[in-house]
Order: sequence, then C-alpha cells, then structure tokens
Amino acid sequence: MENRDINITTLANGMRVVTDRTPWVETASVGIWVGAGARDEEKGASGIAHFLEHMAFKGTTTRSARDIAHEIEAVGGHLNAYTSRESTAYYARILKEHVPLAMDILSDILRNSTFAEEELAKERTVVLQEIGMTEDTPDDIVFDLFQETAYPDQRLGRPVLGTTESVSRLTRDDLTGFIRQHYHPGRMVVSATGNLRHEDICALAEKHFGDLPAGDPVPAHEPACYKGGDLRQVRDLEQVHVVLGFRGISAHDPDYYAMAVFGTLLGGGMSSRLFQEMREKRGLVYSIHSFSASFRDDGLFGIYAGCTPSHVPEVLPVICAELVAVSSQVTDAEIASAKAQIKAAFLMALESTSSRCEQLGQQMLVFGRPVPLTETLARIDAVDKDKIHALVARLLQSTPTLTAIGDVSHLEAYENVRKQLAL
Repeated sequence: MENRDINITTLANGMRVVTDRTPWVETASVGIWVGAGARDEEKGASGIAHFLEHMAFKGTTTRSARDIAHEIEAVGGHLNAYTSRESTAYYARILKEHVPLAMDILSDILRNSTFAEEELAKERTVVLQEIGMTEDTPDDIVFDLFQETAYPDQRLGRPVLGTTESVSRLTRDDLTGFIRQHYHPGRMVVSATGNLRHEDICALAEKHFGDLPAGDPVPAHEPACYKGGDLRQVRDLEQVHVVLGFRGISAHDPDYYAMAVFGTLLGGGMSSRLFQEMREKRGLVYSIHSFSASFRDDGLFGIYAGCTPSHVPEVLPVICAELVAVSSQVTDAEIASAKAQIKAAFLMALESTSSRCEQLGQQMLVFGRPVPLTETLARIDAVDKDKIHALVARLLQSTPTLTAIGDVSHLEAYENVRKQLAL
C-alpha cells in the first residue's frame, strides 16, 4: 500500500523541501508552512500572526493586490492561506505547468510585501469585521471561550483572530518585526505534491529562498499549563451552546491514535454514541460532536452540544453518563467502525493534491519527517479496548473545562458535573 514517491531536501540555510510526486494527475499543490502562529504572539499583539497572513496578499514591491489575484486566477489557479495556534500556511493549487508561477508569487508575498499604510488600514477593518462576525456567532465564540478557560492568561488560550483592542493597535513595524523574529528558514517548509519533480521544486526553493539568512534561534514556546474551570455567558439566544472538555494529549503522545478512535466512536458521526443517545433516542440536541486538538506539548478534548433552553438540564448529565460508561464499556464493533471511518477519511484525503500537500507540510513541522502511510494505519489498527479505557480514565482525571453561551440558568452546576464524572 505504501507507494508514495516522497523526497526531502534541506537547503543550506535550513529550509526544508518535501515533495510527493503523483504523475497521474494534471495538477499540483505547493505551499510554504511556517512554524509560527498565535502561540508566538506577545500579549499586547494578539492576532498579529493572522493579520500578517491577511496583509501578505495586499501588495508587494512588484505586484499590487489586484496583480496577485489576477496572475494566479488567470491560469486557473487558487491561492490562499490560514493561521492556527502553532503554524501559518500560504499555498496554491495550480495546473502542473504553472508551479514556477505559484512559487514566484508565494515567495513574493512572503519576502516583498510592502504593508502599505493605506492597505493596512483597509485590512484592519476587514479583520475587525471578522472578529465582530465571530462574536455574533455563538457556536464559534464558545470554542474561543473554551480555549481561554482551559489555558487562562497564556498565549495558547488567546483567540487566533486577536481582539478588537489588540488588532486596532497593530502597526507596520509590528508586522515586519514578527517576520524578522519568526519567519526563519529553519521554521519554514516548502511542501509540494502533484505532477512534479523533486529536483525542480528544490531548484525553485533555492532560487526564491536560498539567500534567506538562517536567523537567530527562536525562543522556546511558553509551556502549556492546562487549568480548566467554568465560564458561562448569558445571552438572549434561541439555543444554548455548551462545550465540556478535558486536558487532552500532545501530537507526540503514544495515545494520539487512541484519541482519534475514541473521539470518533463517542461523537464523530451519526453512528456515534452521543449522536445516537442524545439526538436519535432522546431528541435533546440539534448538533453534538466531539473534537480534539493536539499541540506540541499538550492538547484538548471536548464535546460540543447545541440545544434549546428547555433541554439544557438533561444535556450535561447524559454526556457525563456516556463518558463514564465508555470508560469501561466499549465494544469491539464500535472500535472497528471508528477505525474504518478514520482510515477511510485518511485514504480519501490522499486523492487530493492539496490535502497531501498540507499533510506533508504539517508533518514536517510537527514531527520533522513525513509519517509513512503504513505506520499510520498500523497505529490505528493497534488501538484496542484496553487503550480506549485507559485513555478515557486519563481524560477524566483532569479538571473539566465547561463553557456555555445562552440561557444558562438551568445548566448543571459545575461541581455536580465533576461529581458525575468521578470514576
């Protein structure tokens, strides 16, 4: 099954180039993954990594914002970017013959952005509207509150978008300073997949980035310090949005794949325990799902539920009961189904050059290597009942994090939740 043509080269300045050749397609995806995100921001500059990602498309010394959009779209390509807590990505999907153009544009926006004051002012308004839109979307903001409550007064707990106050203060010097401090070749990966040759991508990477200085060593991340707790925000809404979670695991934890299997069987789809019990059997919720986030040194696991105020009193007791039950009672059939779902999703993603490109970029940042497909599938297959039981017991030993928005007057008391989760 392992037939991927993956190659890695490290340039003299420390920038890594990884490619996955798929000669049977006519397209390619290429991008720059940077190991810097919201977690690298100073307290007064929250949101700068995301703002920088926006500003990269607003003009360079040789291209206007319109030129950037026109050049890539004139050849049928697509250019985009995203920011997370630990990384930022800039990427393009194009026909195979336009890879050199994509690399030229990507290097231009990363190395030659002008951050003109006029564009800075306009894009600040756009980002502030994005923050406002999130504030008006309770099923989005409840996750920011969850992160903040889990990691209070820490970089890891701040919202990726920043706040109205912090974004309003950001200046051109802040952006250029963040680049100087964090956009070093050693923290950058050129990832490319599709109908291409590794040596060609290496030549393009050397041409566009080979002269970048290695830069000073980047300070270590502020260690994650999970706290947990209870935060409820009263709002006049049609629904109540609730997130209950726990300290999870890091991306390097041996239980990483056990977490994936557990999350899927508990709340990963229509056949999951929570969906069947809470929506199909009881009709308590419209939406319910579990999720996990793994960082370099820590992680989170959580369950989201959205329901009408009249069903609020029942929601948390049922979730707690399911968590306690699965800590000792899980069937081989449930585990097999969850494994099949995870493996299918993973293999289906490999049919997309953009998914392959992102997967390789992130794996190089997090693990320093591409993770072989055979290794991934073997680790999924190795998950059994004992591993699930041990993982759930480990989760429930941590202090719960509970956040809710809406009419929370009848939501279960935090201390009662803790008692119901005791094993």
